[in-house]
Amino acid sequence: MFEIVILGIIQGIAEFLPISSSAHLLIFRDVFGIGRDIIGSDIDLAFDIALHFGTLCAIGVYFFKDFLKMFISGFTKGVKEKEGRMLWFIVAATIPAAIVGLLFEDIIDSFFRKQFILIAIALIVMGIIIYLVDKKMPNKKNLDKMNLKDALIVGCSQVFALVPGFSRSGTTIAASRCLKINREDAAKFSFYLSAPVVLGSVILTLLEDGMLDLIIANSLPFIVGVVVSFISGLLCISFLLKFLRKNDFKLFMVYRIILGIIVIALVLFK
Repeated sequence: MFEIVILGIIQGIAEFLPISSSAHLLIFRDVFGIGRDIIGSDIDLAFDIALHFGTLCAIGVYFFKDFLKMFISGFTKGVKEKEGRMLWFIVAATIPAAIVGLLFEDIIDSFFRKQFILIAIALIVMGIIIYLVDKKMPNKKNLDKMNLKDALIVGCSQVFALVPGFSRSGTTIAASRCLKINREDAAKFSFYLSAPVVLGSVILTLLEDGMLDLIIANSLPFIVGVVVSFISGLLCISFLLKFLRKNDFKLFMVYRIILGIIVIALVLFK
């Protein structure tokens, strides 16, 4: 259970920081061996989705008022108010990743889940990209100035996050910064976008044959993982939004590079 708690904390942190939660779960479980004896290959994907459900709940709780205003405004006044526009921007931005995910996610996931060298390279490359993009672009726009084109560009960037190591939050934040959206709002829009994507993944996973029975049979580690990822996710959302008000992404770049080098070394020389 201690190792399950560690994986839950890792998911809660890595889902929102631009460091790739899927890569971290794979690396810590399959390379570092944390939780590998409990979460076998028959339930590892279901367990990862359960942890994502915990962070989905964290998003729902933290941004509950924001989402409530979006739904009320979006369905009563359309795009006349900023909250309503944001709802439909999120819907539009979700479509590209949803289409590609439905068509190719199983193929991409089955290939990359054991390709740790490629995952490590993705960690390093995307870490550098995020830092350089953020360093080059000014903080000129906030979410009130976002338009449909901006939302679609950020949404399309989520496609790259299907590859473990790129990071969904990392790619969407980098895309937002390319559009000169300030760091805090870039992170906030990234969090908004994660809700429908993760919800869709959870629903599709639960609809798979025998998946619900598998979860019920392993209910204790799943429940512990969901609760821990929920709590750590809530804390991490608050931390990142405050952190980005005064800091850039250098810390995350350095961390991604170090982790990538460690993984490559372990895989090559074990």
